[in-house]
Amino acid sequence: MRLCLLTITLLAAGQALAAPVPTPISQVTDPASLTSPVNAAAKPVPLADLAAVRGSAGAAWAANGSLVVAPNLTGRYNLWRVDRGGNFPVQLTTSDEAQSPELVTRDGLVLFTQDRGGDELYDLFTVPLTGGEIVNLTNTPDVTETQPRLTPDETAIVFARRAKTGTSVDLALLDRASGKVRSLTAEKDPSRIWSSAGFADDGRTLIANRQDIVGSRSTIYAIDLAGGQARALTREAAGLAIRAEAVSPDGRILAISSNEKSGQYRAGLMGLGTARTRWLRDTPWEQTAGTFSPDGRLLTVQTNADGRSDLSIVDVESGTERPLPFPPGVNTTPNAVQSWAADGRLLVLRNGSDSPGDFWSVDPGTGAAEQLTRLATASLDSRNLPKSRLVAFRSSDGTPISGILTMPFNLKRDGSNPAIVIPHGGPTSQAQDSFSQLATMFASRGYLVLRPNFRGSTGYGKAFQDANVKDLGGADLEDVVAGAKFLAGTGFVDPKRIGITGGSYGGFMTLMALGKRPRHLRRGREPVRHHQLVLDVGEFGRRPPRISACPGRRPGRGQGRLRTAVALDLCEADPGALAQPAGGE
Repeated sequence: MRLCLLTITLLAAGQALAAPVPTPISQVTDPASLTSPVNAAAKPVPLADLAAVRGSAGAAWAANGSLVVAPNLTGRYNLWRVDRGGNFPVQLTTSDEAQSPELVTRDGLVLFTQDRGGDELYDLFTVPLTGGEIVNLTNTPDVTETQPRLTPDETAIVFARRAKTGTSVDLALLDRASGKVRSLTAEKDPSRIWSSAGFADDGRTLIANRQDIVGSRSTIYAIDLAGGQARALTREAAGLAIRAEAVSPDGRILAISSNEKSGQYRAGLMGLGTARTRWLRDTPWEQTAGTFSPDGRLLTVQTNADGRSDLSIVDVESGTERPLPFPPGVNTTPNAVQSWAADGRLLVLRNGSDSPGDFWSVDPGTGAAEQLTRLATASLDSRNLPKSRLVAFRSSDGTPISGILTMPFNLKRDGSNPAIVIPHGGPTSQAQDSFSQLATMFASRGYLVLRPNFRGSTGYGKAFQDANVKDLGGADLEDVVAGAKFLAGTGFVDPKRIGITGGSYGGFMTLMALGKRPRHLRRGREPVRHHQLVLDVGEFGRRPPRISACPGRRPGRGQGRLRTAVALDLCEADPGALAQPAGGE
């Protein structure tokens, strides 16, 4: 079998630890304050049951109140219909290809995306809501089409498309009657992406976003559907992101998310006629606008507060915000086009450390919630699954670092228990308080599990996100080591029994920790696709990544000091890495 190791790109030698990096974290956790809950019914979760936890590749409301979902009930992500009032799901499609429902037309057609053999070159398809013939609307093997959106009169579909060998993304319009497609944008810059947000002027104008691939700048445009002329509604500047998320049903108000005020994303309402923005409530955390209710009176808003995503309903006129009554976790609206049913119910994907993901409907007026799917096996009872909590600790330079700690039941505070640290991938990513099969597997067997959000993580402001640029495996590694020290300080953990594992950038951190800090992290597993990481020095698409080496930042430099067991899993490629294969057997 041919395996490839991807080459590292590290751009500068390690930087000395400096002053603490500012974050929204206001206080740290006393490790001695942690407790292990008592639960006589708790026991290790069977591995087969964890492996059987199902997911769904999306969901969309139908006008009759049914919900179309794409769970992998048969081992494939196919389309199923859940009727209002509850029933065993009715299968609409049977295919070996993964399918994702995008929306349902008023005349009863499910519009979905599907690729070929996992090539990620998607076509747009339809199938009747009652089942029947599947029609490929685009049938373009060398182009991927995604993010479909119906025009208000439903005579046409606006969608995003990208050539197989391209990087830029354009918008196009498909006439449903004739099947003809015409371009709405013709992007020349390979680092730019277009996306749609909704319609204004009785459907004659498309509101769209033009942003760079990494999302560091974004501008809102109005595109005339008849002629294709585009005009900017907001200014463009380096580091400025202003993004339209939705358009009110009357076409007069944009729900926007922007980092303009503080560098952290914040939600607002922008008048199309005046371009004036009314910002929603102040929060130190990342906040993004969602979608309008069918009558335009309400708006969903999502706040990512320290790895927990909370959903709120905002009264558009008064600005009053009410949180939806879900337990802490990652609660989201799973469809940017059809999250609201015709009768005003809101579709929510509920996910928590003790609750695998399921779809719920919520009455925004009363807060009454109804579970629509049950994708986990019966043995995964939330009452007996390990619970999580947010913790914070200081790194070696004083920067507060947050993490999600999953605590086992029934532990003694005798310093004998094992623990494991799981750094996330990216590094521009975030550990979130959602259901983790890995954390549940370990915690139900007596391991404390810490998923730290080390510097470089999203959700804590731009300064924190940029704090490991040109310092990969430097200060961010110290953050991970600080997490291991925090675990040892709880009184539950044997410092000699703290392990580490991670994928992608988390795998890189695993090797760095074992090579440079083996005294604190003594066991490791690296299920990754590369030893070392790639970092692009320019805007992606403008020039290729520069490949260079950086002394002192290679895990391999510590090989002579490794005195611990390491399991290394290799795969053929890592789709998250920006590098060319170096080859290897």
